[in-house]
Amino acid sequence: MLELGKLLKGKLHENLVGTHISMTDSISSEILGQLGYDFIWIDSEHSENGYTSIRNHLTAVNAGGTPAVVRISRNDYNHVKRILEMGPQGVVFPMVNTAEEAEAVVRYVSYPPRGIRGFGPLRAVRYGLDDLGDYIAEIDGALSCFIQIESLEAVENLEEIVKIDRIDGYIFGPCDLSGTVGELNMVFNETTQSHIRRAIDILKRNNKPIGISLGTTDIKIQRFWHDLGINILSVGTDYDYILRGAKKNLEQVRSFMR
Repeated sequence: MLELGKLLKGKLHENLVGTHISMTDSISSEILGQLGYDFIWIDSEHSENGYTSIRNHLTAVNAGGTPAVVRISRNDYNHVKRILEMGPQGVVFPMVNTAEEAEAVVRYVSYPPRGIRGFGPLRAVRYGLDDLGDYIAEIDGALSCFIQIESLEAVENLEEIVKIDRIDGYIFGPCDLSGTVGELNMVFNETTQSHIRRAIDILKRNNKPIGISLGTTDIKIQRFWHDLGINILSVGTDYDYILRGAKKNLEQVRSFMR
C-alpha cells in the first residue's frame, strides 16, 4: 500500500484523472479500480459511506492496482485518525479556509514531532504483516494530503495557506465557492471565475498541484477546467454512470419496440 501511495504522490504535478465513489457497495469500486484511472476518490462528505464501507472500497480499489483517496466527512482529529489507519493513499479535507486550519490538517496526518497523529495503523500495515518501523519512516512520502478550496475566504487566505508545508495538492470545489459569493451553482459566472483564476495564479506561482472535483462527464466542461490550468481532474461518479447507462439502454430499447 505504501508503494501505491508513493506512485500517486510522485505524479501529482502530472495530468491525472480520477473518478468518484459515492455508493456504499464495493462492487462499484472494484470495477472502477480496474479501469486504469490514476486514482479513485471515495467520498464520505456527501454520501452515506461509513467506516466499514470506506474500508471495503479501499480494499477493492487497491486490489485493482489503483491508488485511493478518501474525502473525509469532517475535519476532526479522531475521525481522520480512523480513516488513516485504514491505509488510504490520500486524504481530502473539505472546506479549509485559513492557514491555521491548514496547519491543523497537517498535524492530524503527521506523527510527532510534526503532528499529533496517534499510533495504531491497522489495514495501513496489513494488520501487522508490514514492518511498523518502515511504515513510520515512509508514510509521509506515501500519503498525499489534499485540501479543498471552497470559499472566498480560502481564496483570500491562499497566499498564507500555501506557506504551510506538507499540503500536497489543492482541489477546487467550485459549486460551494460560488455559493460564498452569492452565486450558488453558477460556477461560470464572472465573479466566481475571477476568484478561481486568482487562486490558480497563486498556486501556480508556488508550484502547487491543482485539482478539481466535478460530477460531470461532459468533455467540454472537463476541458474548460483543464485549460484553465488544473492538472488533476476528478470527474464523474458511480451512481451517475448507472443512471446514464440505464436511461440510454431504456431509450434504445423503447425506440424499436414502439
